[in-house]
Amino acid sequence: MSPEIPRQRTRRLAPALLGAAMATGVLAAASAGGAPEGVTATVPGSGAEFSDARPATDDGAPATDGDRPGAPDDARAPAYATRGSGERVPPRWADATAALARSVEPLEAEPAVRISVAVLDPVSGYTLRYGAGHYDTASIVKVDIVAGLLLLAQDEGRSLTAEERRLASDAVRLSDNDATHELWSMIGGEEGLDRLNARFGLTLTRGGEGGHWGLTRTTAADQVTVLRAVFDQRSPLARPARAYLEGLMGSVAEGQRWGVSAAAADADGTALKNGWLPRSTTGLWNINSIGRVEVGGREYLMAVLSSGHRTGDEGIERVEAAAQAAMDVIRSTGRA
Repeated sequence: MSPEIPRQRTRRLAPALLGAAMATGVLAAASAGGAPEGVTATVPGSGAEFSDARPATDDGAPATDGDRPGAPDDARAPAYATRGSGERVPPRWADATAALARSVEPLEAEPAVRISVAVLDPVSGYTLRYGAGHYDTASIVKVDIVAGLLLLAQDEGRSLTAEERRLASDAVRLSDNDATHELWSMIGGEEGLDRLNARFGLTLTRGGEGGHWGLTRTTAADQVTVLRAVFDQRSPLARPARAYLEGLMGSVAEGQRWGVSAAAADADGTALKNGWLPRSTTGLWNINSIGRVEVGGREYLMAVLSSGHRTGDEGIERVEAAAQAAMDVIRSTGRA
């Protein structure tokens, strides 16, 4: 389906939600962010409405889809920082992990809500993380699919065809599901995605079964690895392919520029992709956002995955609050 491109409206984080995070962490006051209006979708089983420019479902799956088995949905873990295998984390990063936990934990106050955050500082090589477990990707997998298509074309020593470029643009910039279905077939479906992801270095992501690409299961850490395939010069993708996909992520439809962009001073300079998925079995929403943000003249790769929200708007608010919290924590270490 092709989503509408609506006029822009201004949305701010809910005061109560933001205040809860500020009370126990280092989350700064929220800045205004863009959000769309347009389609009104009723969340199944809840009676709640989510006014948005996005389609009611964003998962590449039928309306009766069920939750796929994976890591336990209640899997939680404290924040932590990593840099390579077994390397000692400097004290300032250890302090940052505790601060991140204090900021994000209040956003999970509702029993069903889970949030996982991963932020890579490419200069230091450290990844700051909070949360654990697997999440359904919804439309963030479209970046992974297009990256895979680019890698296959590179293997064949060619550029994308005009039709492939059209489908890739529609999938990433407009979050078009019909285009994604075609790309999914081109890369070989779930098995093809798994093979390509192994080459990109993903270890905990599995392609959605039965053509349900939006039910691909992943982790925040693996999504940072996807971003490294797009933005890191050590990627298996050659520079022209990376630049092409970066350009798509930097020009997504205006109504879809929410999420990790809340962590940046200038949202227009953010390259991102978002995903949104109301689950038919629970009536609760998955809201995800991945991308590159620039803060203080430095670029960071960030993934925020979440599930269990009563409405899409609530999920967006929490994802943006978590993104802001993570960047405020990094600022507190003197890295931004």
